[in-house]
Amino acid sequence: MLSTDLRNNVLVVRVEEKRIDASRAPAFKDEMTRCIEAGQNQLVLDLSRVDFIDSSGLGALVSCLKRLGPRGSLAVAGATGAVSRLFTLTRMDRVFALHPDVDTAVEQLSA
Repeated sequence: MLSTDLRNNVLVVRVEEKRIDASRAPAFKDEMTRCIEAGQNQLVLDLSRVDFIDSSGLGALVSCLKRLGPRGSLAVAGATGAVSRLFTLTRMDRVFALHPDVDTAVEQLSA
């Protein structure tokens, strides 16, 4: 479901699925939690391949952000179309730092 790449001490987590919905959210959350518990506290979540997130998926994202706490950051990159609109409609664009692409997000977090 996820692939990872370390860039400038920032862990880039790419979602390899098209959807983060009720059937996939628990596995997504578990994999993200493993990344966080491994000591990674600066993460970029690449959603460029994702075209749908439901409330369960959004809840999993918020849970990951809470798990990081004040010691870490979780930026979102590459959200387009319905996924981008979801962040705006739910005002999650005020909770998560949204970036147009992974490079911009990594640059921001590693600065």
